[in-house]
Amino acid sequence: MTEKHTTVKTAEAMEWSPMPDHVALYHREILSAADADEMGVRASSVLWEKIGVGGAVLPHYHNVAEIIHITVGKVRLLCNGEWKSYAAGDTFLVPAGVVHSVANDDTVPTEQISIFLPVEEQAPGNRFFETTKVPIPTERQLQGGK
Repeated sequence: MTEKHTTVKTAEAMEWSPMPDHVALYHREILSAADADEMGVRASSVLWEKIGVGGAVLPHYHNVAEIIHITVGKVRLLCNGEWKSYAAGDTFLVPAGVVHSVANDDTVPTEQISIFLPVEEQAPGNRFFETTKVPIPTERQLQGGK
């Protein structure tokens, strides 16, 4: 059995890459499909996205569900055929096949986390996760002492 380890991706190590076919849209991939496979979870991708002033994720749809959480700034969302204003802290749940768009509606770049999840017809039911507490090791224990 392979031993599991926590992986850290620092912001400095992730470069902003332009997203083709959109206006002033950049992303950093927080979780790739390969990362998800290694972790044993179902996810297509998790992106940290930045929309420049005047930029937009142009209208589109996916074959996956998307969760979009605005972390910085004000945006306009094309939601069910209407443009509406939202801000940092707001979250959009977009089913697969639904047309949507997010446009910067601020004087500074906006940022969001977009989570892309596969849609399965026969998916098992979901449930809230379980947590098991463990004792906190002392600094000395972490360094190999008793």
